[in-house]
Amino acid sequence: MEPVFRALEIAVSMANRAIGTRITYLGLENIPAHGGAVVAINHTSYIDWYPSALAAYQVRRRLRFMIKSEMQQVKVVNFLIKHSKTIPVDRGAGGEAYAVAVERLRAGELVAVYPEATISRSFELKEFKSGAARMARDAQVPIIPMIVWGAQRMWTKDHPRNMGRKKIPITVAIGPHVQAAATVDETSSAMREAMNTLLHTVQENYPRPPGAYWVPHRLGGSAPTMDEAKALEEAELVERARKRAERETKSRR
Repeated sequence: MEPVFRALEIAVSMANRAIGTRITYLGLENIPAHGGAVVAINHTSYIDWYPSALAAYQVRRRLRFMIKSEMQQVKVVNFLIKHSKTIPVDRGAGGEAYAVAVERLRAGELVAVYPEATISRSFELKEFKSGAARMARDAQVPIIPMIVWGAQRMWTKDHPRNMGRKKIPITVAIGPHVQAAATVDETSSAMREAMNTLLHTVQENYPRPPGAYWVPHRLGGSAPTMDEAKALEEAELVERARKRAERETKSRR
């Protein structure tokens, strides 16, 4: 029954109703009724997780998310991690989390993964990490492509939160499963193609006012191009490293 997870499902559903967000679900039949699968989700927002989780909830399945281990330092979040089978990931040494994820997949769980790892400022698909493809291969389970679109209007990088009762629509689309191929590269390529096709279909059928910051440059929005987004990300990593070095220097004094 997992009472904590059940309480989370109820709380998130009620919160979604409270802010008036209408979520449109497409392709729910592609979420397997039972058995393990890697659920590969695009990443445009800090809150992609909740429409994804509610999609699985519609068919009585639960997603086991992978989350950065630093979140365990927050007591409430750590409690939820422990009681919802969330998988903490140490980005410096992710081997243990990977092994846990594969074990969960073999046990019949749905493990949610962001192949891009971090939020895409361009709102297009970034380069993929190999983790999702490797998990599917090692656990011998399919990959379920999932696209969340609209959540970036509520909370994303470089823009203020917009979490009030704004009735912002969100679309969650789930595509047919992608079977693990002979190699990780082939699997990753097939997954990317499936997700990109699904993403473009969803984008084409969603409002896209010209110049809007949350609309991709390709569709007439003011979001950074993929090259501009990559440059912003690289600058962010440099600044993060500078601050980390600064903190370490101060701690040694």
